[in-house]
Amino acid sequence: MSDERSKAAEPAGAARGRGRRAGAPRDPERTRQALLDAALTEFAAKGIAGARVSEIAARAGVNKQLISYHFDGKQGLYDALAERWLAQEREFADPSMPLGELVATYARVSVEQRDLTRLFVRECMEDATLPAAVAAEGADGEEPPEVADLRRRQQAGELDPRLDPAFVMLALQGAASAGVSFPGDVRRFTGLEPDSAEFAARYGEQLALLIGLLAAPAE
Repeated sequence: MSDERSKAAEPAGAARGRGRRAGAPRDPERTRQALLDAALTEFAAKGIAGARVSEIAARAGVNKQLISYHFDGKQGLYDALAERWLAQEREFADPSMPLGELVATYARVSVEQRDLTRLFVRECMEDATLPAAVAAEGADGEEPPEVADLRRRQQAGELDPRLDPAFVMLALQGAASAGVSFPGDVRRFTGLEPDSAEFAARYGEQLALLIGLLAAPAE
């Protein structure tokens, strides 16, 4: 068979695949994002321990071996999700925002990204290992950056000096995620759907007002 006839007889796509390493993705970044999105859905519903890599791969429409190729397994997927969240957080969490506005923003984002919030709440309840990117922020005995920021705000008068920033941080985290943690109570107390834009906006406004009351009293 001539070279021309050999090439014509090749299966569709075979020629394009020559020179590409076996198992390597055609579009690595698109594959990574598809796997992260699929992992987020599975993790939010079942937790990291309950999620299966085969189901994540099937949801993403790729071979499950690509999870190891890109992320070195399930924990790597979780760590990558945390890193993606931290990157988003840096974009919207302006340290110059007033505290009430900042917490209101977190509350709105938690409603908009319900799966991510559910995942983080689930992992906190199960006392799971912190993602590498998050654990690194409190390494070497340093005060976690969230608490350090509240302490700075306290010194600037945004928090009453009688308040302990570490405990206030816990309360604010719970408040920001309440729309996801207590969906039934959202409906019962407010008559709004917990995933609605109206709830996110009104709850954010109320949180901002409430947190404004935590400021140091005027002298």
